[in-house]
Amino acid sequence: MRFLVRERLLGIGDDYWIEDDRGTKVYLVDGKAMRLRDTFELKDGQGRVLVDIRKKMFALRDTMVLERGGEPLATIRRKRLSLLRNHYRVALADGSELDVSGRILDREFAVEYDGELLAVVSRRWLHVRETYGVDVVREDADPALLIAVAVCVIHLADKERED
Repeated sequence: MRFLVRERLLGIGDDYWIEDDRGTKVYLVDGKAMRLRDTFELKDGQGRVLVDIRKKMFALRDTMVLERGGEPLATIRRKRLSLLRNHYRVALADGSELDVSGRILDREFAVEYDGELLAVVSRRWLHVRETYGVDVVREDADPALLIAVAVCVIHLADKERED
């Protein structure tokens, strides 16, 4: 499953659509403006909230929290020792972990579980600067979760670069 993320560089609320490979709008990243902390909702095409995304208010390292239906889903933070590449750890609520590594700021990275590739985020296939692809390579993977992870990791890396 391949998805196309068309980020908006300017705008109130940071809303943008994610399309499938046929150009159908599948997900909406709804950025909530005027909040104390960075907050997003990943919605389906009908406007139902699939994943709530929030920056954790009080943490030593920048941390994003994912929730589904009010229940914790995952916590995302940068790994402490990652000198050569951007490296993030996604701690899932069930105790397992996803590993995210690559050139995050260039929108070129992979999401893995226990050494097995789940998704590839890449701008290589595309020519438009604000657009990148999320290629979910496993049929049994949760595309909404993987897209939410990509949104969080890119957001954290962009914030880190700004600081």
